[in-house]
Amino acid sequence: MEKDMKHADSTASQSDTIASDSGPIRVQETPTMVDSQHNGTTESDEVNIKHKKTFSGAMRSRTTASTRVVTADSVLAEEVPTIPIGSLETIHSLEPEVSVHSVASTRSVRIPAPLVVQPSEYRRTPNEWLQVWLDGIRPSYLPLSLLPALLGSLLAWTQTISANVPLGHFRVLPFVAMLVSLLLLQMGAHLINDYYDYLRGIDSSNALGPGGLIQQGLVKPTRVLTSGLVILGLGLLLGLIVASTGGVVLYLFGLIGVLCAYFYSAPPRALASLGLSELIAFLLFGPLITMGAYAVQAGHVVYSSFIYSLPLGLIAAAIIHLNNMRDMEGDLLAGKHTIATFIGMRWSRIWLLVLLVSAYAILVFLAVPHHGPHLLLIALWTFPLLVLIISGIVRTDTPASIHIAMLQTVKLEIYFTLLLMIALAILALLPVLPHLPAHILPF
Repeated sequence: MEKDMKHADSTASQSDTIASDSGPIRVQETPTMVDSQHNGTTESDEVNIKHKKTFSGAMRSRTTASTRVVTADSVLAEEVPTIPIGSLETIHSLEPEVSVHSVASTRSVRIPAPLVVQPSEYRRTPNEWLQVWLDGIRPSYLPLSLLPALLGSLLAWTQTISANVPLGHFRVLPFVAMLVSLLLLQMGAHLINDYYDYLRGIDSSNALGPGGLIQQGLVKPTRVLTSGLVILGLGLLLGLIVASTGGVVLYLFGLIGVLCAYFYSAPPRALASLGLSELIAFLLFGPLITMGAYAVQAGHVVYSSFIYSLPLGLIAAAIIHLNNMRDMEGDLLAGKHTIATFIGMRWSRIWLLVLLVSAYAILVFLAVPHHGPHLLLIALWTFPLLVLIISGIVRTDTPASIHIAMLQTVKLEIYFTLLLMIALAILALLPVLPHLPAHILPF
């Protein structure tokens, strides 16, 4: 069709050119012209008439070409765009449902329901929502609070073992309640941290960062904050019940723990933004929980529970420091101050090395003396993993590699604590082995 239009236009333009170029025509008089003059018409008039006919014919040709309708017979099938009928049927089947609701003004301000209802394939199932909330509470960090509680409880149990009571005494219900309380407090702290990080623009584009319920648009901010406060309150309530069995020191430890859990990221001055995150991790996931767990079982605190808690606190501080190293760029943009942002990547590696090596140095200091518990050295079986973590951090500074090193450090603390607990249990049971009931011995 376009080709026909162009042809008609070119023809008309050529005719216009001929008409415009044609100037006055001089004709020599001939006998024929004389005869035509007798008839009232000259040859010049005939030329003018022919010129007018030619011009009017070109105009009619242009008008006809411009109003020409192209039929299917004059166009190739490949030139006509088509849509397969199957695609149209698929689009029609996916047409969203329309929700009709009133738009009348109301006294209360609320967000109206969307006009287009989400198709069923975009609605999350209960299992999917459960996975979303599990990711939000950061399960990979939960061992930080459970491991010192297990260690403190084991230390208290080993102090009750004797020849008369070879299996010792262990308070099961307070132990379970304490673990649940610690889990609730940590999960609530994670959700509250997620909310206040969102307000300050922290971890807004960090794909490796933990949580991210709000940053990823999965849950409304107010719902995350409400859930965090409710879970934190339940943990506090259960913690008060547990503290009633352990004396005043447990109330003090519980108060410090709750305040640190909330104000770790909450205003007016978030502790994590003041460069105190490693110190808080060391105190909470080291001496505080370990000695608190010991007090739940024994009713008091001993010096040995503080000494054995130091390696766990140092490794926990190393984990938080790795987290800050990974998020260093985003923290700088958001104005969050950590040790990593203060000293830079190079000195952050050195500080990490100090934290991890100090944990093993304390273990060696406890086990090496002449009459010391030499069996504690079995925790050195984790040393190859320590070398792997340090070598990985020294060779890279990408967030993805640091994230992997952080997860490996969590595994390091798990293995280190379990081996330390096994060594303490064996050391406590060996002296009373002859007094154990024969029916529980494996040999």
